[in-house]
Amino acid sequence: MSPSLYAWHCPSCGRQVPRKIEACRCGFERPAEAPESIAVAVEPSPEPVRRGTSPLLLGLFLGLAVAAAMLWWLKEDPAPQRASVSVPADTATPASPTPSDDGAPPVPEAKLSFPADSDLAVDMPNAITASTSFALEDVVARALPAVASIQAGRGRGTGFFVQRDIVVTNQHVVGSETSVELTVSGKVYQARVVKTSASTDLAILQVSNPDPTQPTLRLGSANGVRAGQEVVAIGSALGVLSNTVTRGIVSALRDAGTVKLIQTDAAINPGNSGGPLVDRNGVVIGVNSMKIGGATGEGLAFAVAIDHASQLLSGQTTTASATPLQGLNRMMTGSTASDDLRGQGTSAYRTTVEQAARRGDQLDDLWDRAARSCVARAARGGDRAWFALYEPNGVQIQLSSGVDCEQWLGAVQNNAGIVRDEMARASEAARRQGVYPGVMRDIRREYKMEGPGW
Repeated sequence: MSPSLYAWHCPSCGRQVPRKIEACRCGFERPAEAPESIAVAVEPSPEPVRRGTSPLLLGLFLGLAVAAAMLWWLKEDPAPQRASVSVPADTATPASPTPSDDGAPPVPEAKLSFPADSDLAVDMPNAITASTSFALEDVVARALPAVASIQAGRGRGTGFFVQRDIVVTNQHVVGSETSVELTVSGKVYQARVVKTSASTDLAILQVSNPDPTQPTLRLGSANGVRAGQEVVAIGSALGVLSNTVTRGIVSALRDAGTVKLIQTDAAINPGNSGGPLVDRNGVVIGVNSMKIGGATGEGLAFAVAIDHASQLLSGQTTTASATPLQGLNRMMTGSTASDDLRGQGTSAYRTTVEQAARRGDQLDDLWDRAARSCVARAARGGDRAWFALYEPNGVQIQLSSGVDCEQWLGAVQNNAGIVRDEMARASEAARRQGVYPGVMRDIRREYKMEGPGW
């Protein structure tokens, strides 16, 4: 055995003894002369090199072998199993779970690896949609503080706040009033009627001294409304039962001329007019306006689409030849525009004849008061005695010592002339609107106003 620089060889037992120890454990003492130690120090000795470097080389070799085996296993085994549920090719490039630079597994790719036609991909939108709707009682609780009862003269109805000082309602609720009284959450306010639209049956009110914290409702659109959709109508039933809530569905969407109506089976009673029709998110989609009751139509109620209110609030107007109710009647009866015009003319003519008949009743009293003393002869040509004044030389008077007959006759003639002018104008207007002469005659006979003067 060659001498070592760090140990000496014990010839007795064969052990390698450190050079700083002079005696081996077997008792053999190292000879004093050991000149070979210097010679060994300069000789190339492969044995110490093998003992110092071979473990490092072996470790590197084993490490590379293990890494190569893992890479081969990861590449050949998991990828085929992921192919059936991978996302499209442009997003599924890192199919195998090769660790990233920081060693973390590719978790996001695994979450997005469902195919487009899987159940999860179909159900996900439905889950999101369901989370945006609220429980019915929550919808009502949020909407009620924004709904007000309206007192307009002798009429009653409902309105709702769209801004802290702006209220939307029906035009037929406010009628010809210029100011109304609002009651909301126990508080009473005065409001001015600032805009009306008879063609859409809508009105806008501005509240005086509004509450800065007044809740409001959000306006939606009827464009996305679908038949079967659940809705809630809120109002003051019969004008006295405030905060009345009824639930129903959208039965259909109707076009009454240029006005869009939402048909619903939610109960809308007198006093509900002007209240909001809201969806399950509490968004206003219509303004409750009218219903058809009795044997004619059970559960037929209509709301004016909120889109028309949005237009009115922004300064736009909807031009229509008839009101929503008239348009609905036309749609249900199959009438034409000329039929509607004739109906309006008939109604206006009846109103004028009724007013003239009330004036005629007063003239009857005036005539009877002095006719016996002043009238020598009078022609009979109509329903009332003083109609004789409309005939040429129809009345001849005589002097009476107790009555000023000329003054009396002048008063009767003046009032009879006013009635004749009113009746003549009404007849001409009705004729232009297509009212049949027989219809006008029947109306005059009904009010005892048939005579030769018109």
